[in-house]
Amino acid sequence: MLKPQKSLLIKIIVLQCLLVVCAASQDFDFFYFVQQWPASYCDTRRSCCYPFTGKPDEDFSIHGLWPNYENGKWPQNCDPESSLDESEISDLIRTMEKNWPSLACPSSDGVRFWSHEWMKHGTCSGLGERAYFQTALNFKNKSNLLQNLKNAGIHPRNGEHYSVESIKKAIEDGVGHTPFIECNVDSQGNHQVYQVYLCVDSSASNFIDCPVFPHGGRCGSKIEFPPFSSTDHDDF
Repeated sequence: MLKPQKSLLIKIIVLQCLLVVCAASQDFDFFYFVQQWPASYCDTRRSCCYPFTGKPDEDFSIHGLWPNYENGKWPQNCDPESSLDESEISDLIRTMEKNWPSLACPSSDGVRFWSHEWMKHGTCSGLGERAYFQTALNFKNKSNLLQNLKNAGIHPRNGEHYSVESIKKAIEDGVGHTPFIECNVDSQGNHQVYQVYLCVDSSASNFIDCPVFPHGGRCGSKIEFPPFSSTDHDDF
């Protein structure tokens, strides 16, 4: 039988170890909350595949909620033993299918995509599995990107070109913080809106000014905002 002093010492050591693990899992400065424009994902040489639920709505969709450091690096795969437990998010699945679909080929139900985001980024977030996905869904609603752009007269439409600054301003006016706009190139070589990065504090509570912006994905002075609706664009 352990002596009281030795038992107390073991408890202290275990507690310290747990604190170190917790601190390590939350050792980051802020989140990137990243949303992508589905038409720009699909309108490239690699194309895309619609999920099993069919063609997504013409709206921005979630890519991920990613812990980051202010030096531009990021933690990842903080718990190699973790895996997605679908029972934890069973009540969120339909909302995630709508707001967080996978457009990668082959077509899927999204679980592989969500599992990747959870294991690579979510395990480093300091959030439980359900809280991680619910938080991202909440931030999508708060950001309301498409409506903010439409409020500024910026609509997804063939043949229209917009300045990056006008897109950034429209989002900043709606959200209160300056976004980073990432562009890609369509099959004709035109630059287009691809992803929008907003920053969130390390407690995953509020949008904040970005401490640092990502590298790459730079846009030209004028970019396209391609439509995704069947009335404005042929199916991909």
